[in-house]
Amino acid sequence: MARMHARRKGRSGSTHPVERTHPEWSLKPKEIENLILKMAEEGKQPATIGLILRDAYGVPDVKAALGKKITKVLEEHNLLPELPEDLGNLIDKKANLKKHLKEHTRDRHNRRRLQLIEAKINRLAKYHKREGRLPEKWRQP
Repeated sequence: MARMHARRKGRSGSTHPVERTHPEWSLKPKEIENLILKMAEEGKQPATIGLILRDAYGVPDVKAALGKKITKVLEEHNLLPELPEDLGNLIDKKANLKKHLKEHTRDRHNRRRLQLIEAKINRLAKYHKREGRLPEKWRQP
């Protein structure tokens, strides 16, 4: 599949094994869910929770263990952040780039990059509005 704003193909990602089973040596599903809720209350993002579960607790695949993704677990317990993680990361990137452009006003390449980031934010916001994750009147900051 091609990149969004470039005319070249991207690197392929890793693939899960065909059979997604939870190994017996790993944590039990209830323990995993409790860890997810504890980390979410500490303010960690879903992707960070997944990395910590993988690296520190040896949980290879949360979806195989629980039958649902981390965001679904957080949604059931009303712990989802108000802004989706991917959209928040793009907004942070936009803010950092605007700060850079205030200091370096003639940086044309990054001015173009800012336009592409804003286009991604608009496209992603449209998706999240359609899915009901964002309110219909939400505007990018």
